[in-house]
Amino acid sequence: MKKLFSIIFIALFAFVSAQNNDSKETANRFFYELTFKPKKDSAKLEKVIMALDIVKNRSIYRDFTAIAQDSILKIQLEQMQKAGVFKDLSKTFKMPKFSEKIVKNYPDMKMQYIERIANGFSPMNIGYNETARFDWKISNEKAKIGAYNAQKATTEFGGKKWTAWFSSELPFQDGPYKFSGLPGLIVKIEDEGKNYSWVLQGNKKVPNWEELTYMEKISNVGLKVTEMPREKFEKTFNEFKKDPFATARPMMTQEIMSKTIPGMEGTIGDMMKKQEKMYKDFFNANDNPIEPPYEKVQVGKVEKVGKEN
Repeated sequence: MKKLFSIIFIALFAFVSAQNNDSKETANRFFYELTFKPKKDSAKLEKVIMALDIVKNRSIYRDFTAIAQDSILKIQLEQMQKAGVFKDLSKTFKMPKFSEKIVKNYPDMKMQYIERIANGFSPMNIGYNETARFDWKISNEKAKIGAYNAQKATTEFGGKKWTAWFSSELPFQDGPYKFSGLPGLIVKIEDEGKNYSWVLQGNKKVPNWEELTYMEKISNVGLKVTEMPREKFEKTFNEFKKDPFATARPMMTQEIMSKTIPGMEGTIGDMMKKQEKMYKDFFNANDNPIEPPYEKVQVGKVEKVGKEN
């Protein structure tokens, strides 16, 4: 039963990014509306809410979609476990647009970029470390962005020119994605071609904040991140995207694949095919990344740190 539960959760866990944090903190949560162009040759734009959670010694940036649904999923998963009857959570769970998590550590801004992959029937975190040093050019130009007085700054990153607006009324030298290093929180930033544009929509205090969601608690993925150089990280993650069940498939006998479970439509094999399609649809939905592959362009002034194995 536990193994079958793991199979069902593989897909969901890959899209919910967090780490274990036993101590309770109060976080400043900033909500950014990200408008982005998922296809390079398309004029179609999509929108999603991203969250930047700032606590005492770090910030965590991720898609807010999964976090927003955590309490609903908790109820459904507990009901499934209690009844021993499976439900297709894809009918309830709205898929995030982005699966990465970015942790910036204060005050040195050493950064960890994290994705989740499947290791057999278990999820695991992989990541690479960087210290970003953006060459910001601060302008005297000022504007009102939402509720905040902001000032303009520009930089180059990932082969693109970026324009940011930061507000010293929010005393955090941080921002969405990897962006940081201005004397105030970035309240708006977009590239010259408007492929990606983040605009701050609001913020709130989150008392008793926990980085770990309910789903991650029961997955036992925890705090551990397998660190690797960025080149190796991209190779590992690209292999996972091409074949999400590569490490689980050898464990699946024909007998297991042909079994059915109460509440589930079709066989376990059918379910795995469905989840594999869900993965590939997710990863193929965006062919216009914020940054190009690491070996193709110098992505701003970035120092690699951490393990080189």
